[in-house]
Amino acid sequence: MPQYWTGIESTMKCPICKREVKIGDPEMPFCSERCRIIDLGNWASEKYVISTPARPDDLRAQEDDDAG
Repeated sequence: MPQYWTGIESTMKCPICKREVKIGDPEMPFCSERCRIIDLGNWASEKYVISTPARPDDLRAQEDDDAG
């Protein structure tokens, strides 16, 4: 484990099944290949999406609408 991780939790939860995963585990952040494949399937079926980044002009227009 890298030295800068000293004092940080050494486990995390698998995002699919919520089992504990050790930070150095080869399947990290997943607990198993099964959970990794389930996650890949979720992306492929568009269950997950990445939103369009907000542009500065859009943010200013929203602030103007909120103010007035």
